[in-house]
Amino acid sequence: MKELVLARHGESELSVIDRLNGDVSVEVRLTELGRGQARQLGRAVGPVDLVAHTEFARTRETAELAWPDTPLLVVPELNEIAFGRFEGTLWTDGYHEWVLNTAPDEACPGGGESRLAAVQRYLRGYRLLVERPEERIALVAHGAQIRYILLAVEGLPPSRVLDRVEPAKPFTVGAEAFARAIEVIDSWASAPAF
Repeated sequence: MKELVLARHGESELSVIDRLNGDVSVEVRLTELGRGQARQLGRAVGPVDLVAHTEFARTRETAELAWPDTPLLVVPELNEIAFGRFEGTLWTDGYHEWVLNTAPDEACPGGGESRLAAVQRYLRGYRLLVERPEERIALVAHGAQIRYILLAVEGLPPSRVLDRVEPAKPFTVGAEAFARAIEVIDSWASAPAF
C-alpha cells in the first residue's frame, strides 16, 4: 500500500438519531442523505484499487456506492466496538458516563469490549491493510477507527473521548505516516492510560 483514504460510513438510520450500534447482526442501512454522501465520497476521492470495509451493512453500502466497480475487502478486525448493555441506546444514556469513569482495559458491562480490546483488534486490521499489495486503498469504517489514526498521525495516543468524524469525509494518509500511526497506537496499547 502506498496511500490510504480513510472515511467514516455515510449517515445511517441509527447515527441520525444518535443510537449506538456495535452489533453486526442488527442491520443498519444508510439514509437517503447517507447514500448521497457515499456517492459524493467516491467522486471526491476518485479511483482506488481496493475498498476495505467492516462487516456492518452501513460500511459496505457506503463502499459499494462510492466505488461501485472496485474490489471489496471485508476487515472484521475494524468492526465497531461492542457496546454491551449500552447497545441501541443514546450516547448520553450511560455509555458516555461509563467512558468517562473507567480505565481503558475495563470491559463494557453486559458483554461489551474494553477500549483496549477494541484498539488491539483495530491494530490487527490496520496491519492487514499496510501489507496489502494494492497501491491506493480506501477504508470505510466507523468513527473511532478513523479518529485513532488521525490522532496518531499527529503523534497523539487514543483519548478517552473522541471527537466525532463527519460521515463520508475522506482523509488521506501515506503509507509511511500510516505505519508510524500504527506504532503510536501500539505503544499506547502496551501501557494504556487516559
